[in-house]
Amino acid sequence: MAVMTLTRSTIGKKVIMAVTGLVWIGFLVFHMYGNLKVYNGAEYFNHYAEFLREMGSPLFGHLHILTILRILVTVAVLLHIWAAVSLTRAARNARPQNYEMKRLVQADYASITMRYGGLVIALFLLYHLAHFTWGLIPIPGGFITGDAYHNLVGGFQNIFNVLFYLIAVAALGLHLYHGTWSMFQTLGFNNQKYDSTLRGAALVLGILMFLGFAIVPLSVLFGFVKLPLQ
Repeated sequence: MAVMTLTRSTIGKKVIMAVTGLVWIGFLVFHMYGNLKVYNGAEYFNHYAEFLREMGSPLFGHLHILTILRILVTVAVLLHIWAAVSLTRAARNARPQNYEMKRLVQADYASITMRYGGLVIALFLLYHLAHFTWGLIPIPGGFITGDAYHNLVGGFQNIFNVLFYLIAVAALGLHLYHGTWSMFQTLGFNNQKYDSTLRGAALVLGILMFLGFAIVPLSVLFGFVKLPLQ
């Protein structure tokens, strides 16, 4: 009954968005940190990638923990999208029919592009999985199962992949900035005394996520990270 109430009320849907957004923030922080291990070289990076597949061994089997985490993250993003779409529809239905002029002066750029940024991120996630997990997008030297370093470096040698990646992580940074600020408000951290501090924290998170994810493809493109000599 409590779950049904949560999914039907506006406040409940906002809480779902906040909690699932927090799950994704945690995932993104660890994912970004893992990506930066590419600077330690192929052997270290591949060892890290193998650790992710073997987490929990010997108690858990190959990919078991990683699969559970993938399912949890997938459920979180689907619930996040559902709540966002549901709240958007509710807002449209509640708006008077003659109210067409939006108050753009009061809305910042991140807020305006929240919906479209979310769409870009969703499309990019599918592309990212097809590129580096499923091996469906061609890379120089071919996709090599078990050689995450080769696949990452090879994939980012294509400037179009890098540009798409940069656009996506820029959208992610804006999304995180506005989403984190909204999350603080939804979870009750909306005291005017800390308003500027929390908004600053959200801005810092968005910038750090953009820089942390953008630096790897740029490093590959400009030759700072290279494939090992054969």
